Amino acid sequence: MHIKDTFTLKTNIIIKNRLCKSAMTEGIANSMNHCNQRHGNLYTKWARGGVGLSITGNVQVDRRFMEGPGNVSIEKDTYLDQLDDLKSWAESGKINGTQLWMQISHAGRQTPQSIAKEPFAPSQVQLKIPGKAYGLPKEMSEDDIQDVIERFVFVAKVAKETGFTGIQLHSAHGYLLSQFLSPDINQRDDTWGGSIDNRAKLLLTIIKRCKYELGEDFPISVKLNSTDFQKGGFSSEDSIYVAKLLENEGIHLLEISGGTYEQPRLIGLDDVSINPDRSIKRKESTIAREAFFLDYAEKIRNNVSMPLMVTGGFRTLEGMNSALNSGVCDIIGIARPLCGDPNAANKLLEGDIQELPSYEKTLQIGRGILSTSSRILQIQAINAFSQMAWFYIQIKRMGDNLNPSMKLGILKAFWLNNKDEKKVLKNLDL
Repeated sequence: MHIKDTFTLKTNIIIKNRLCKSAMTEGIANSMNHCNQRHGNLYTKWARGGVGLSITGNVQVDRRFMEGPGNVSIEKDTYLDQLDDLKSWAESGKINGTQLWMQISHAGRQTPQSIAKEPFAPSQVQLKIPGKAYGLPKEMSEDDIQDVIERFVFVAKVAKETGFTGIQLHSAHGYLLSQFLSPDINQRDDTWGGSIDNRAKLLLTIIKRCKYELGEDFPISVKLNSTDFQKGGFSSEDSIYVAKLLENEGIHLLEISGGTYEQPRLIGLDDVSINPDRSIKRKESTIAREAFFLDYAEKIRNNVSMPLMVTGGFRTLEGMNSALNSGVCDIIGIARPLCGDPNAANKLLEGDIQELPSYEKTLQIGRGILSTSSRILQIQAINAFSQMAWFYIQIKRMGDNLNPSMKLGILKAFWLNNKDEKKVLKNLDL
């Protein structure tokens, strides 16, 4: 098996190869949080770059509770104003035979306080990270939960109407659907909390409704944490159990990821995190196999037969083909390498390169300067967030129809990204 091989979903939709541009926050929506030409420019580059499947950054179902000020949001009262731009975005992302799926999300308690002082969450459990960036959440009422279900289903219908070829429900990384799954965040004693079946009820209800509205042949994917990497949180055993529930519901692709804002594996903090008391070291076997979550995916694969996708850490052609041939996953998710070189997938598929660029290896500051554990943690956190900013700026450059800049340093990227976010917040028409 090779990354060049096609993959046929049970809907008979053919993905032209085994590479997926996995979801990354674009941060390029306008002041009304609508998509625009920048999204078309960006996804044209990625579609031409060779991936078989491209999944958008998280499109928000509720503008009051977004992951960031530059998110796209789709709501009933304003969606007609961006309908043409959504169609244009879909057409741009589908060129070159690429499948384009819309990732649909709600930030829940991970909504920055600059956007909502009192975000929604399953229970009134605040993020345990330093500073006051996130407010104490409001426990959602039954009406709030029903409203969220309607919002997810509505955005899914808009995705299909405007030409996206599938959807992905974001139930990982500590966002709202993930919060409902996690027992340390979801402390409800009604039908939406308690047992794992109750905690999974929101996600499963949305899937059932989407399948009813969109039809059995419209691809529905879920992004699921393999674990939250937190004591008392969503565990590996929980993940396996939910994966079985998702297979029973007939979803078409399950993407395995992990981490939350409190334990952010997704931003590259491996051995320590923003919350060091909860850190868990990566196993040597995982490091040797490249992908961060491949070991967890293997456990899930032993329990389900539906198609799996693993994202995070894949760099070499050998590592990707090995994962495919092992049967652990069917699709390889890649993200950051496509920010520095949107044509990297083509180069890998055509044999021009054997390994994707690992920009993180060169984007480092403060090596060897500080020795205490607290200072090491501080430098690692600065590195991680500055690296994220570097990738965000490259995404924004491509949205402006520019090429990525290899001359950009991470400290300047951090400054530019913060400056841009402040500007976006100032102009946000909330």
